[in-house]
Amino acid sequence: MPARKSASKPALFNTTVTDCIVRRARTAVPVRAIAKGGVDKALRGDKAARDWAKAAGFVGDSGEVLLLPGDGTKLAGVLFGLGDGGDAFLPGRLATALPAGDYALAEGFDDPRLATLAFALGSYRFTRYTEPKKSPPRLVLPDGVDGAQVARIARAVALARDLVNTPANDMGPQQLEDAARTLAKVHKARCTVVRGDALLDKNLPMIHAVGRAASPQRAPRLIDLTWGPKTAPKVTLVGKGVVFDTGGLDLKPSQYMRLMKKDMGGSANVLGLAHMIMDARLKLRLRVLIPAVENAVSGDAFRPGDVLASRKGLSVEIGNTDAEGRLVLADALTLACEEKPELLIDLATLTGAARVALGPDVPPVFSRDDALCVALEAAGVAENDPVWRLPLYSPYAKLLASKVADTNNISSGGHAGAITAALFLEKFVDGAGAWLHGDIFAWRPSAAPGRPEGGEAQAIRALYAVLAERYPGKAR
Repeated sequence: MPARKSASKPALFNTTVTDCIVRRARTAVPVRAIAKGGVDKALRGDKAARDWAKAAGFVGDSGEVLLLPGDGTKLAGVLFGLGDGGDAFLPGRLATALPAGDYALAEGFDDPRLATLAFALGSYRFTRYTEPKKSPPRLVLPDGVDGAQVARIARAVALARDLVNTPANDMGPQQLEDAARTLAKVHKARCTVVRGDALLDKNLPMIHAVGRAASPQRAPRLIDLTWGPKTAPKVTLVGKGVVFDTGGLDLKPSQYMRLMKKDMGGSANVLGLAHMIMDARLKLRLRVLIPAVENAVSGDAFRPGDVLASRKGLSVEIGNTDAEGRLVLADALTLACEEKPELLIDLATLTGAARVALGPDVPPVFSRDDALCVALEAAGVAENDPVWRLPLYSPYAKLLASKVADTNNISSGGHAGAITAALFLEKFVDGAGAWLHGDIFAWRPSAAPGRPEGGEAQAIRALYAVLAERYPGKAR
């Protein structure tokens, strides 16, 4: 019987997003971008192309592609429709619409940097279990575009996507640890791990409680990566690493459990962000904390009604075992705050309420630091990586009241679930200069230009832009 393709350990970085960008080519087919209704104006000096576009019915609709014939089997050019504009990642469609060959952006592209990044991200393929069905096109790096920066971001996004797309049988706590250790090795960072019952010895009881029902081979753990000078400003990233979420004893219905391989999307995204930070050598002291657990069902599973101890010293009543992500994050956030970082960021696939509020594409962020939120929202627009601030509305904290413990892990009502989850986390944040929580989806239910269906990086390109502005790195 042939071995499964997954038997070999995959490379950390998926090269499909970087192999598609070349610095030069012997010949490259020019791609002209044309707004809807602008064909005649754009092709005024090229009668052959204008006549061909008219014959083919090309009008410049959004994402429309027309190949212009040249001599023999060669292409003379490509026309690409921008429609009415509005999607900076629309050029990502070229990565899937063009035949194999080398291409170059010509006139009509307002932002060659984002167009190039969109092309790279649109070239992404999850190839762990299947081979690509066709050779992809390649894009010549436009003049003035920083190829190292494009590659840095594209690798980070692909890393996050690959980790999320990998099913739970091949992405358990150990494999998540392996990915963090490999990333640490690439960047000469330090990585330590606390596993199993040692979590109790190290006073991380809620991480242990959530993960203890899994098999010994999938024991819970806290992954701790550090990089950079100890004297530099401290920036700590915390990522939810629930590799699969059954819901625990409050078992999820099958239709909601189907995608729970993505419940470690927070950890995948902070690893992607960590790669960008370290690769750009930003001037900061980085720490990455990932509580990696499986929320499984067994005789040792934590129960509704249990009262858990926490690292912070707060007792937590379990109103629902399916609200487990905030429990493991709470211990990690408490640990993070003990060294008083200048900036603390956590990313987590935390609530369905966030999706109800803002849909799958726009993750809500929560922070009491106005300047940080303004900068992040502006970066989200500039990088086409949108976020939207929701309030940490303190009066809702009373919904987390418990009659037997310091707090409940869920609210007593069915409203404002994303806000009450953030308020629960805030109880465990004490000592950080600024804290920001991102409730991400880490998944695309359907494909869009530059954004294939499946695992997705959300908010990390915008966060990287903010960090690069605050802590500029050394040029390579």
